Amino acid sequence: MTQSWWLNPCKPVDANVVAQAAARQQQLTKPAGSLGRLESVAVQLAGLQGQVKPTLEQVWIAIFAGDHGVVAEGVSAFPQEVTGQMLLNFVSGGAAISVLARQLGAQLEVVDLGTVTPSLNLPGVRHLNIGLGTANFVQGAAMTQAQGELALLAGRDSVLRAKEAGAQLFIGGEMGIGNTTAASAVACALLDCPVALLTGPGTGLNAEGVSRKAQVIERALSLHAAQRGDALQTLFNLGGFEIAALAGGYLACAQAGVAVLVDGFICTVAALVAVRLNPACREWLLFGHRGAEPGHRHVLEALQAEPLLELGLRLGEGSGAALAVPLLRLACDLHGQMATFAEAAVADRPA
Repeated sequence: MTQSWWLNPCKPVDANVVAQAAARQQQLTKPAGSLGRLESVAVQLAGLQGQVKPTLEQVWIAIFAGDHGVVAEGVSAFPQEVTGQMLLNFVSGGAAISVLARQLGAQLEVVDLGTVTPSLNLPGVRHLNIGLGTANFVQGAAMTQAQGELALLAGRDSVLRAKEAGAQLFIGGEMGIGNTTAASAVACALLDCPVALLTGPGTGLNAEGVSRKAQVIERALSLHAAQRGDALQTLFNLGGFEIAALAGGYLACAQAGVAVLVDGFICTVAALVAVRLNPACREWLLFGHRGAEPGHRHVLEALQAEPLLELGLRLGEGSGAALAVPLLRLACDLHGQMATFAEAAVADRPA
C-alpha cells in the first residue's frame, strides 16, 4: 500500500486573522450582525485565506467522471453511455457547469477516471483510465485498493494544479450514471442510516425504480457489512471513482490551504468520507446548496453543515456550488469595501 497521504495534517486556520476579520465586521457602517451569514462566511474565508480582506477572483472547478457497475441492476433512468457523452458536452461548452464556469470566469477541468467507453480520446479531457467504470458492488468490491488510491490521487493532483494556478476556491463536480446509488450506499454505511431515508430518484426514477434501487443498496450493505466502520474500505467497496476523487480533492485542499465549496448530494457524501478519514479537513469545507435528493439533507446534518442556497437543484456537475460563488464574492466585497464608522464619519452605536 502506498503512503496514506490523506492522513497528513491539514493546514490550521489562521485564528488571528479570524479575530481581526470579526473585529472589522463590528466596525462596518451597519448594525452588528445585520448582514447575517454574509458576515460569518466572509470571516470564515478570511481565516482560510490568511488575510483580513479575502477575495475570490480565482475559482477552480474540477469535474470528475466515472461509470458504475451497479447500473447493471437497473438503478438508473439513463443509459450508461451518457457519462461519456457528457464529457464531450462539458468540454464543448454546452453543459450547465460549462455555462456557469464561463460566467464566473472560473477554470474548468474535466477528469475522466474510467468509463465504459474506453476508446474516448477527447481534447480537453484528462483520461486516466483507472478501469472500465467500477465493478458491480452487489457482487464484490466496487474497486480494488489500487484503483481506489489512484482515484483519491486524481483528486489530489487536480488540487495541486489548482493551487499552482492561484485558485482561491476549489469546487468539485461529478458525472456518472448510477452515482446516486453509490453515494447513498456509502452514506448509509457511514451514518448507519435506514436505506429508505437516503435513497431518492436520482436522475428521475419513478417510485418503483426508487424501491428497486433501495433493495440493491440493501444487498450491497449486507455483502460488505463487515467493513462498515472503515471509511476507506467503505469508499472502495461501495463508492465510485469520482466519489473517491472528490474525497481526495477535499483532503488535499485542506492540506494545501485552499477553501472548498461543496456541491450536492454526491459531493457531500464525498465530503463525509473525507471528514471521516481526516476530521481536521472539515474546517476547509463550505457548502453551496441543499439539493432536492432526499438524502442530501441528512448528510448535511451529519456534517453540521448549513448550505448557502436551497433552490431545489438535483443536477450535480458542481452546478449548485457554482451558483453560490457570486454570493461568496459579494460577501467578500461587502466585508472588504464597506466603510467603517470612523472612515465614514458616521456615529457608532453607544458603547
